[in-house]
Amino acid sequence: MAKLIYAANVSLDGYMEDEHGNIDWGISDDETYAFWTDLQRPIGTYLYGRRMYGMMVYWETAGASGDQPEIRQEFGQIWRAAEKIVYSRTLQAISSARTRIESEFDPDAIRRLKESSGADITIGGPELAGQAMRVGLIDECHLLLNPIVLGGGKRALPDNLRMRLELLGERRFRSGVVHLHYRVF
Repeated sequence: MAKLIYAANVSLDGYMEDEHGNIDWGISDDETYAFWTDLQRPIGTYLYGRRMYGMMVYWETAGASGDQPEIRQEFGQIWRAAEKIVYSRTLQAISSARTRIESEFDPDAIRRLKESSGADITIGGPELAGQAMRVGLIDECHLLLNPIVLGGGKRALPDNLRMRLELLGERRFRSGVVHLHYRVF
């Protein structure tokens, strides 16, 4: 059975976006970029909320013409090869291949996807991931703690939710970013 994985850049105080919706504070040097690319290799499907899809659809064309460094071209190739499901009640059209829109978050459909998928699945966006966490669908979390305090914004993990986690691994990057890999049980 495929794993459903939540992976996010997180500020030290637990935010994924600052209070203006920006994510440009995350460290994106070559070392962390290579890590993110390696993390995406086994992924067959991305589950996104509308806003996260809007940020990630950049990869539909980025690097395809060789205009990016090799590691970014590779990330783009991995992203384009995967299936994408966007959960939105307002998005009317998609601008990437291998993508479909679902108007409702259906936990049973995701359970079936996990059972039938030959590759792991990631879920992007804290609101969508929070819904999956609340119904026990998340198998693993990869949190990249960035050395910054934002003081507000969109939390990476939902309030009023208790989950037990087992630390599977950690890694410190030269930039001060720390990767924490957890299994949810």
